Amino acid sequence: MTQSMSRVAHCIDNDPMEGFWGILKRERYYGNRFTNKQELVQMIHNYILYYNTHRVQRGLGLLTPIEKHRLAMAA
Repeated sequence: MTQSMSRVAHCIDNDPMEGFWGILKRERYYGNRFTNKQELVQMIHNYILYYNTHRVQRGLGLLTPIEKHRLAMAA
């Protein structure tokens, strides 16, 4: 992994992760109550697995991230 070295006030580097956390909160966090930290961590872990393996995304041509990755590796 290469560290991002964008200039100040050029936050485009954060955009993909900001978008991911926004989706996670909208789909799994808001409206739920977590009684302890472990429960929250487990929800995040499970959501990341779901997001990468089962959640279809329009930006990837209606594929999951893992399907898109496999297609790219096969090419």
